[in-house]
Amino acid sequence: MRLDRFLANLPCYNRQQVRLLLAQRRVRVDGVVTVEPERDVREFSRVEVDDQVLQAGRPARYLMLHKPTGCVSATHDPQHPTVLDLLPAALREDLHIAGRLDYNTTGLMILTNDGQWSRRLTQPKTKLAKVYQVHTEDEIGEHYAARFREGLYFAFEDLTTQPAHLEILGPRLARLAIVEGRYHQVKRMFGHFDNKVVGLHRERMGGIDLDPALAPGEYRDLTAEEIAMV
Repeated sequence: MRLDRFLANLPCYNRQQVRLLLAQRRVRVDGVVTVEPERDVREFSRVEVDDQVLQAGRPARYLMLHKPTGCVSATHDPQHPTVLDLLPAALREDLHIAGRLDYNTTGLMILTNDGQWSRRLTQPKTKLAKVYQVHTEDEIGEHYAARFREGLYFAFEDLTTQPAHLEILGPRLARLAIVEGRYHQVKRMFGHFDNKVVGLHRERMGGIDLDPALAPGEYRDLTAEEIAMV
């Protein structure tokens, strides 16, 4: 919400008073004096007028986790351990998963309480690539790459996938970059060639790479630079 609208919605100020407060440099957002009425105010923002705190905000959290096999991408599951179970209880509150992975898929997972940020990371329209290392049962043909660039038709959803980039690393090993997150998308793309995916590992989301220092099941906070990449 715009700062001027946020302030004017409070019972203590009208629009004229808000304009005056801003002109007099009496408003601070996250500790910084601002005179810009269009300044964005979010649930994480701390807003003050003089010494009065109008919104204390809450800390935004952004975690990178190396997902192991054998846990589900969910906040709760009655049968299986979840990725949130890998975190201390004090960190789990309000977190959600930005880009789920299948039960046996490993690699980069992002957890955050910032819904606006995670939507930018995962929505196809932002075209942020998700990069996977793919192991297959049969050899990967050179002709796969052209078909992936053209897009593959998924009858169940009645859609054609957006162009994807395939880099062949070995006879049964490839790196695939996609900008969507359809149900079992990578497995279904290789399934178009009747080639079963036997191992799947996510290396990157947008400009965020899985930290090689993280063992499966380990996590760390994202850096300010990584957060700004989304």
